[in-house]
Amino acid sequence: QVQLVESGGGSVQAGGSLKLSCEASRLKYSYAGHCMLWFRQAPRKEREQVARITGINKATYADSVEGRFTISRDNNKSTVYLEMNNLEPEDTAMYYCAADPLCAPSLRSWGQGTQVTVSS
Repeated sequence: QVQLVESGGGSVQAGGSLKLSCEASRLKYSYAGHCMLWFRQAPRKEREQVARITGINKATYADSVEGRFTISRDNNKSTVYLEMNNLEPEDTAMYYCAADPLCAPSLRSWGQGTQVTVSS
């Protein structure tokens, strides 16, 4: 079973930065063949997709984070990153890494999540 382990969450003040990491293992397909995604879920809100990156580094972002967050990946390390700058209290949420083999959402695997808290 695919294992995704997130790290890098924490507490920061508004305007600060954090960089999340998610290392994948036990993959059925090559890591480069996966689309990697970051989602977040705040209390009493639905989970939302924050960013997505393909195996050839095409990235897309939610409007709410465009220009502040950057998703990247290191295929040699089977790791995806989410660099978050100019954080706002509204970014407070549990952040989850997800892996879509062959970019198929129906085959998605999830990490356990890492908490990000931004104080004003």
